[in-house]
Amino acid sequence: MWRANGKFECIDTIDLGFPIGLVEEIGEFIASSEMQLNPGDMVLYTDGIPEVFDINKAEYGLKRLWQVVVENRHRPAREIREAVINDVRQYLGAMKVFDDITLVVMKQK
Repeated sequence: MWRANGKFECIDTIDLGFPIGLVEEIGEFIASSEMQLNPGDMVLYTDGIPEVFDINKAEYGLKRLWQVVVENRHRPAREIREAVINDVRQYLGAMKVFDDITLVVMKQK
């Protein structure tokens, strides 16, 4: 989460869900969390982007992701998403992605 005051909050979501399709009933594996969003705050959820590797096997990482978000923080959520995706594509070069990638960007008005 990017706060309008310029701080990032990294929220571990490992306990909030369970991979789909592994078991029939996932109710016991699901948890929830609440957070207060103030005007200008942004929620960014990703699965897979920080773990992308370039041709030299260097990981994209959270630091680079946060840098792209900060550089584009004044843009609409759609444009922030596009900036991150474009940066990931540039980082990958000719490398292929072998895992799924999810990216959700939401901004509080």
